[in-house]
Amino acid sequence: MRVVGEIPHPEMKITIFHWNNRYLIKLEWGPFEQTFKIEEYDLTAEAEVNEIVNALFLNEAQARFAEMAKSLQKATSHL
Repeated sequence: MRVVGEIPHPEMKITIFHWNNRYLIKLEWGPFEQTFKIEEYDLTAEAEVNEIVNALFLNEAQARFAEMAKSLQKATSHL
């Protein structure tokens, strides 16, 4: 697995990998992570991966992280 790069963000760690003919976009926020896999053949250039990680994409990911946190809190509240 090769690290292609990182995208700076104030709240998340965003890392782009290349592995097995795929690009992986890995988002990390606290104890949570989301990974998106894109076939390299679906892109015409590696730079297009950065275009995918736009404001809408990141806003939706942050909302998903918040839902993940709620789910974990509900699942562990009885412990």
